[in-house]
Amino acid sequence: MANHSSDGTDRRTFVKQAGAAVLAASMDARSYARILGANDKIRLGQLGCGLRSEGHVHMAQRAAKTMPVETVAVCDIWSLAREKRAAQVKEVFGVEPQSYKYSEEMLARKDIDGVMIATGDFQHAKLCIDVVKAGKDCYVEKPFANVLSEAREARDVVKASKQVVQMGTQYRSQPYPRAVRDIIRSGRIGSIVHIEQEWSVNEERWRFHPDDTGRTDEMRADLKMQWKEWMYGRQSKLREEDTDWKRWLLGKPDAPFDPHVYLEFRLYKKYSSGIFDQWMSHGCDLVHIYTDEAYPASVVANGGVFVWKDERENPDTCVAAVTYPKGFLYTYKTTFGNSYRGFTRIHGRDGTIVCYGGEGATLYTVSKEGGRHEIDTADTEPTYTKLPLVAPAYDHEEVIQVPGAPAGTSLGTDDDDPEHMFTWLKAMRSRTEPAATVDHGFSHSIVCIMAAQSYWSGKRLYWDPKKEEILEQPV
Repeated sequence: MANHSSDGTDRRTFVKQAGAAVLAASMDARSYARILGANDKIRLGQLGCGLRSEGHVHMAQRAAKTMPVETVAVCDIWSLAREKRAAQVKEVFGVEPQSYKYSEEMLARKDIDGVMIATGDFQHAKLCIDVVKAGKDCYVEKPFANVLSEAREARDVVKASKQVVQMGTQYRSQPYPRAVRDIIRSGRIGSIVHIEQEWSVNEERWRFHPDDTGRTDEMRADLKMQWKEWMYGRQSKLREEDTDWKRWLLGKPDAPFDPHVYLEFRLYKKYSSGIFDQWMSHGCDLVHIYTDEAYPASVVANGGVFVWKDERENPDTCVAAVTYPKGFLYTYKTTFGNSYRGFTRIHGRDGTIVCYGGEGATLYTVSKEGGRHEIDTADTEPTYTKLPLVAPAYDHEEVIQVPGAPAGTSLGTDDDDPEHMFTWLKAMRSRTEPAATVDHGFSHSIVCIMAAQSYWSGKRLYWDPKKEEILEQPV
């Protein structure tokens, strides 16, 4: 994972010293130094070369079938990751990308139009600032930030610039969440009182699987053996001499080198909030799409490590309850100890919208079930005696369909679906806002930061939208 700061002390001091070319170009480059013509090939750099970066290159590869785009540079402080990603780029684009260890070296290049960030959760906001100040457009993975001050700073830098910055919350480019939003706006299910989501898996999520170079059936037995050896032997291919540990910390307190913290940062609270950062960021962003909300009123969270007692700090099971200014409750829940099918339910006073499936699922239905005509009495409450359970005929449950879009599915869209990539690339050409803006990123960051702080403090927290502060008392 490539980072900007070479030590854990004063980041501003480092930035002043780190490459005059970058700083000289910073604000002037906002006018977009390399103006893109309709047929010009968009040139991308990959910042961070882990597994998600593999997906970014794949997205660019798929987008290149209909739009001129290529990856020309890769950057990561770990040599092995850098080499692996460069090999992928050469294979899919037929060009040898320039490889960089440090981000300021890549950002000094005038011919790179956009940079895709796929580093550690705690590095996203800081690196986004550096990319934007270098005059590059940016695609930054979620969470946008997991420290409030960094979220504010990065948002302000982006909004003061002319750069096109897309959040990695890809469901904002999908038609089904927007269709749900339009149904809610129409008043069909009445005012929203509760939205609940449950997305779970039965696995040790975010433990590093060594040599995970493929996911075919033929490799699974070998990977399982490697996994057992790693779990008990704790061996890693990451050696301190092959990376820059202090650079990786990016301003976090100094600590002894630990390859497992480096590779499994999502399990450790200093660097990530785990489930909140990774999954609830998508979940609450969908809630914001559905309801046109931008920030919570309050958040409280609970959970623990109940299944995977493997030295992780962040919970493997958690729940968060979020209230919103419009007057509804949002509850989010995940467990890594049971993979019972996920769902989202949107309860309105006059009906219900259900999404059948976990993150990214597109199979939605809408019905009158649960509306005011069904009070809790034996005369009106539906009775179920067989499977599958569906709304009673008189509640008119129907599958939500979007003309021109693929039929909805409980499996949902691929993480590497190119549509979100297309919306960013098109916005780069037109110099307009992308589908997932920095404001959307700031919004999901607030919810996730508050959930993590509540989980660790045991307190219900409140958001002050005027001062943009987290409080322990209602505003």
